[in-house]
Amino acid sequence: MKKVANYTYLAPLYDKLMEDVDYESWADYIDEIIQEHHSAPEKILELACGTGSVALSLEEFGYYEIVATDLSEEMIAIAKSKASKVTSSVRFKTMDFLNIMPDEHFDVIFSVFDSVNYLKSEAEILSMLSGCHNILNDRGLLIFDFSTPKNSLQAVDYLNNEEAQVNNLRFFRTSEFDAQKKLHINKFEIELLDKDKKSVIKQFQEVHTQHIYTLEEMLSILEQTPYHLVAKYGDFDLLDANENSARITLVLQCQKPQ
Repeated sequence: MKKVANYTYLAPLYDKLMEDVDYESWADYIDEIIQEHHSAPEKILELACGTGSVALSLEEFGYYEIVATDLSEEMIAIAKSKASKVTSSVRFKTMDFLNIMPDEHFDVIFSVFDSVNYLKSEAEILSMLSGCHNILNDRGLLIFDFSTPKNSLQAVDYLNNEEAQVNNLRFFRTSEFDAQKKLHINKFEIELLDKDKKSVIKQFQEVHTQHIYTLEEMLSILEQTPYHLVAKYGDFDLLDANENSARITLVLQCQKPQ
């Protein structure tokens, strides 16, 4: 079985994989946070946008200019296809959020669904935070969530042994969480089927490794940055997060020197 880069073959399966995710509610939550903490946001950047579902839902509010980016060219291609079907003005671009290019500036940058957990070290998180700081306007917001050990402990059983098929592609997922190393590993065995969708032509494997952070660890990292911590929310409420929160959303404010 050939190991390939993440989302090479999973991209066409991604929306099926995520079909239980309520993207509209997630966009509502991001909009609520933005409106709570920024007086007049206009330009918005999404990092690790996947196939664009949150950006497209956020655009429906009608008052944001949105750029949505992802490292995977395959995911961006699907996002552009979805956008063309609804006559969207969201600009989708391929970009590595460890190498953010400062060609535009934004009022808000956000990233959801624990994309930051794919950063494997404190140094990588600091690099991402620095890149965002460079392109945020003064008093701009950086909003991102991350998955905690509690979330992995709750999710690992129902994620394990998951399978599904879309057209002539099907996947089988195994999921495991190493609590000691704080690593959550999802392995996808992906099969390309013939035109009759019966025989397997090729097999591929994608290994997705997330580094699971505690609230204490993430706050320690933030102390090394120039950001002001505006809020830390637990799960999908505007309530203060704590070490028992499964998913934590941080709201940071960029303060530029005068």
